[in-house]
Amino acid sequence: MQKSTKHHIVLNDYLLLVCAAITISIFSMSTLSCAAQSINPDKPHHTNNGFRNPDLNEDHGFFKFLRWRWERLWKNIPSADSYDFPMAKNDPEFLRANHTIKTLTWIGHATMLLQIDGVNILTDPHFSERSSPVQWAGPKRVVRPGMSIHDLPPIHIVVISHDHYDSLDKQSILNLYHREDGKNTRFFVPLGMKKWFESIGVPSAIEMDWWDIYQMDSLKIIATPMQHWGKRSPFSRNQHLWASWIVMSKEFRLYFGGDTGYSPHFQEAGVKFGPFDLALLPIGAYEPRWFMKNHHINPEEAVQAHMDLKSKKSIAMHWGTFILTDEPLDEPPRRLKAAIKNEELSDEEFLVLQHGETIVLE
Repeated sequence: MQKSTKHHIVLNDYLLLVCAAITISIFSMSTLSCAAQSINPDKPHHTNNGFRNPDLNEDHGFFKFLRWRWERLWKNIPSADSYDFPMAKNDPEFLRANHTIKTLTWIGHATMLLQIDGVNILTDPHFSERSSPVQWAGPKRVVRPGMSIHDLPPIHIVVISHDHYDSLDKQSILNLYHREDGKNTRFFVPLGMKKWFESIGVPSAIEMDWWDIYQMDSLKIIATPMQHWGKRSPFSRNQHLWASWIVMSKEFRLYFGGDTGYSPHFQEAGVKFGPFDLALLPIGAYEPRWFMKNHHINPEEAVQAHMDLKSKKSIAMHWGTFILTDEPLDEPPRRLKAAIKNEELSDEEFLVLQHGETIVLE
């Protein structure tokens, strides 16, 4: 394909996506208020009309976004067809029957299945073909999901980090809710998202602010800070909060980092609730740094976050599934390996899994 043709295709795809998002948001405004709930201006991450990052003053506006998209047209970014990531074969029958062994399965992007003390936990579930408000435009999946929704065991807990389309996928949420026993699934979401869940017919969302603690049987679920932003439509910037999550049992502590820039929140979580047995940390979607740095950690920062959290083991996520930014999809694991070596960590401290791979957690 000639370069000019490629640019026209990319630009057309982008324009279609923007038009679709605007159309959807205009129609939704008549039926659903996107206003954030429980605003408390006394909290540093709350504002009078939404939320903010307390450790970040800089905010990219729409024109900087357009600059990035324009510059991106002239870069030689590898296409989805350039990659052939190996798929690991897992055992859905074992996972459905398992009630005692701690396991983790990387389904893709930020979607992880964890089994802890007989409880099945899913993070940022995304099983659709595209990371988009529509399925005819937007970033297309490079690798199919490592498990289908139908192969999953019963899901007891879902945690959502933020409202962007690569982390909050409407069809995936609906499919989970309408599975057998799906109405027993508890969806944990940051402030402002409960109304969105109710609007699509899912009334079981539990809305939490940073540092809120929810006791669920023997588990504690804690919403914790991350440095990101929210925008589900052109008219709803930062109306929904963003959050990382901690899940604690008597013998196991899990940290799910969501999608985030590097900030003191990692060290704060490590001091308050560490050391962690397992941390799930993003390593992709970081270029160009002038635009992405404040909201997406790179592999080197992921290693620093691992150390801040005092995590015994970390797993890489948020890479190799959707082409969202400018770095090659296969670059993050290489840079992570170099960063691990530079910090003199063992290879077993920070793992990169194949899509679909299941590991047993000690």
